[in-house]
Amino acid sequence: MQQRWTIDELIDTWTLLPTETDLLRNKTGPTRLGFAVMLKAFQHEGRFPYNTHEVPEAVVEYVARQVGVATDEYRDFNWRSRNSSYQRQDIRAFCGFREFTTEDAGTLTDWLSQSVVPHETRSGAVTEAALRWLRENGIEPPSPGRLQRFVDAAERHYDLRLCQTIHNRLSTEHRAGLEALLRPTALEEDQPEDHEGQGPRSSALQNLRTNSEKRGVESVEEQIEKLRLLRRLQLPQALFADVAPHVLTRYRERASNESPSHFRAQTPSVRLTLLAAFCVARMTELTDALVTHLVDMVHHINVKAERRVERNFVAEFRRVHNKDRILERLLEAALGNPDGTVREVLFPVVDEQTLRDLLREYKEKGGFRQQVHTIVRGTYRSHYRRMIPWLLTELSFRSNNHRHQPVIDALGLLGRYVDSNARIYPYEEHIPVGGVIDRNIRDLILERGPDGGMRVNRVNYELCVLSALRDALRSREIWVIGADKYRDPDKDLPQDFEARKESYFQALRQPQEVDTFVQGLEQQLKDALVMLHDGLPKNPGVRVVARDGGRFVVTPLTRQPDPPFYDTVKGEVGRQFWNTQLLDVLVEVDRRAGITPHFKSFMTRENMPRDQLQQRLLLCLYGLGTNTGLKRVAAGQDGVGYSDLKYVRRHYIHRDALRAANAAVVNATLAARRPDIWGEGTTSCASDAKKYAAWDGNLRTQRSIRYGGDGVMIYWHVERRASSIYSSMKSCSSSEVAAMIEGVLRHCTSLSVEKNYVDTHGQSEPGFAFTHLLGFKLMPRLADIAHQRLYLPNMAFAAQVPNLAAVQAQRSIRWDLIRQQYEPMVKYATALRLGLADPEAILQRFTRANAQHPTYAALCELGKVLRTIFVCEYLHREEVRREIHEGLNVIETWNGTTNFIFFGKGGEISTNNLEAQEISMLALQLLQNSLVYVNTLMIQRVLGSETWRQRMTAEDWRALSPLMHHHINPYGEFKLDLTRRLKLEVEVDA
Repeated sequence: MQQRWTIDELIDTWTLLPTETDLLRNKTGPTRLGFAVMLKAFQHEGRFPYNTHEVPEAVVEYVARQVGVATDEYRDFNWRSRNSSYQRQDIRAFCGFREFTTEDAGTLTDWLSQSVVPHETRSGAVTEAALRWLRENGIEPPSPGRLQRFVDAAERHYDLRLCQTIHNRLSTEHRAGLEALLRPTALEEDQPEDHEGQGPRSSALQNLRTNSEKRGVESVEEQIEKLRLLRRLQLPQALFADVAPHVLTRYRERASNESPSHFRAQTPSVRLTLLAAFCVARMTELTDALVTHLVDMVHHINVKAERRVERNFVAEFRRVHNKDRILERLLEAALGNPDGTVREVLFPVVDEQTLRDLLREYKEKGGFRQQVHTIVRGTYRSHYRRMIPWLLTELSFRSNNHRHQPVIDALGLLGRYVDSNARIYPYEEHIPVGGVIDRNIRDLILERGPDGGMRVNRVNYELCVLSALRDALRSREIWVIGADKYRDPDKDLPQDFEARKESYFQALRQPQEVDTFVQGLEQQLKDALVMLHDGLPKNPGVRVVARDGGRFVVTPLTRQPDPPFYDTVKGEVGRQFWNTQLLDVLVEVDRRAGITPHFKSFMTRENMPRDQLQQRLLLCLYGLGTNTGLKRVAAGQDGVGYSDLKYVRRHYIHRDALRAANAAVVNATLAARRPDIWGEGTTSCASDAKKYAAWDGNLRTQRSIRYGGDGVMIYWHVERRASSIYSSMKSCSSSEVAAMIEGVLRHCTSLSVEKNYVDTHGQSEPGFAFTHLLGFKLMPRLADIAHQRLYLPNMAFAAQVPNLAAVQAQRSIRWDLIRQQYEPMVKYATALRLGLADPEAILQRFTRANAQHPTYAALCELGKVLRTIFVCEYLHREEVRREIHEGLNVIETWNGTTNFIFFGKGGEISTNNLEAQEISMLALQLLQNSLVYVNTLMIQRVLGSETWRQRMTAEDWRALSPLMHHHINPYGEFKLDLTRRLKLEVEVDA
């Protein structure tokens, strides 16, 4: 039940009506108050409170005043008495409800398994749907434990029915091929299997489970062999067509963690369904991996060549140190006598032979483009070219845009000449040039033959085709059959948009009439510009100067006063809770917020005692979240071995469970906060990325241009009081805007995000547009605020804001473009809201490389409107700038604290398994959220005294943060035994 209620909410929900007051006749004291509370609680929740403590004190006080009973008497009400049971009957009759029966159990289970389980992805969503169904049908819910058993039964019934359906769709040949994946390889058939079914014994399934290794030809060859093996199974294309993606993902993860012995113990329908789901999902993953290899390969050889040429230029410049002096002397002579002849003016300075030698040297070397092309051609021809036949054979490229059809035709041309040894294409061959070869490099690609005709060298042309293909794949203009990340972009959009257009607009809270949308924005833009213009003369922190083409001059924010008493509060927390073990923090949070119940095995049965599982889960989470590893954690525990923790990690700890556990801790933190200490609830969060070192034998780890070194980026979303509501792991080149949108939309906490603070890299014009359409406000800290340009609603409006003339854009907003593309923009925003595709995959279509896309142009135009409105507010109000800085300071503190928590292995993510990398991230988030939760309670304990609160100043309340860790010991205990010796001497045989 909701624990915090405003006055308006109390009046709306807990006010007794006259007909309800009539039920209180002949009731006095605790019975009168208890009956009234039960009645209103039942009307609000659709069930009776489980105990007296569930109802907040504010609610009891409000109801007590209405019935004329002292609040203290509520504690004397007996919830378990026979009289209370009669009262429940009266309340059920008054509300039109009845008790839950055995027949209801079967009906509820069937409805859940058919209508809810196949579509719900959130943890607890099935239970919420069950409660709604019971309320709509006027049935009092059973106890929580009993209701959970019905939910579990519904999930089992759905799984069994689905497995039988998939099994029936498989032919005898399909079943035999899937079963063959479990057979041990011939060389290792006689080797024993360990107690978990994972020992030295190998199988085709084990090989398929391995991730794509570091970029390179050998890795491509390995992944293609896996893809060919899966395609030889020839599974039906529509095998899982009617299965929700999240269900297929769950089956794939279960199959990834099942050992061969556990597979063989399953019934044929379950075993074959799991294997089929794994194979279908793995084919998609391998297709995506191969395309990523191709994209990265083209980028890698070009970047490597450019760096090499740049190094050569620098080395050549340093080696021939007199070339610059020769050029200087020539220029001086030419400018000193511009009317003279070359022989009279230049040759006396530098002799003719020296000039001829220099000319010959430059011609031999060629320009920068020529040298880069030469190196790229050599690298590609000698090493990477052998990938192309494999990729063209295994990948099928398509395009929905006729502008990119020449690239598709060029790929077909490459495929036809895969087995040819010809150096150039025949004259009669039609070779697509437009849209494939850039005009500025055609002189490098096209060759002139002996007869004067133009010839196309195959290697040069292949490089152009691959470069054009890379650009089109990144912007989703070319897609690949069987891929997910690079799939048909039209499938990212809601297919029923026209039929459900009204409901989709309502869900986004956007008007369906485009004129209403545009008129509202236009008025907001005018108001913002006038506000900034009128306030500029009185704004001491902002000036507009005309030099350098016009720019803003913004005075840095003044330093806020240091909190005088905050260090004393931190010291008291340290005194009362000194040397608190981080593992004890996790245990305490589990007792209060219930972390471990979210971790359930993929197995159909769980035989491990819950208390034993709880202990091992907490140890695993600690080892993963601190990066110390399971082996080191197990070494310090009696009765728990490394194999025990490894088993729990593999079968219980997965991404969805960790996200649910994080949401539970955040919700518990939000509920535990005292408004008199932390203030009222917030609706804002900050998001930012931090680079973590990681092994580079995978497709996610990249070199970071901003931070240097190889690693991955973790994008954190942290609310104003330091709880992380979401995290995502990305490559260093991934879009921060997409990660920002993903976190706001996908977090499963009770926090409602209305504002999101980001750094400069977390914003863009499409980012402003999408966040507005999705219903929250993007508030970036703009590092380039001085050079921002203000877009006017029309050029005539410039007369109303003359003080802003120096910083106005050269054109006004193109409202016609926004009007034309309003519905497509809403359609893409709906796809983001519904999670039909990864936000990064959708936003890839809207980059500068795809500037001619009409929806991208409209999004940029809408983004210009919203960014101009934001810039005006940002400059006009100093409190807005300070608010953004304070929000981003919180996430900077969060990033610094992760170094304290994630201390193992030097903070390096030491695995190439992509899922394991995400598990480490989510476990780190869980540990740090747990620290925030416990610190919140510790601070509230210290400040629970009125004396302490009275000493706090406004600066102290502002600085109060639960991210302190001076009192926490994350390393465990160290025991020294001076009597213990190591046996180092050589033992002598008797």
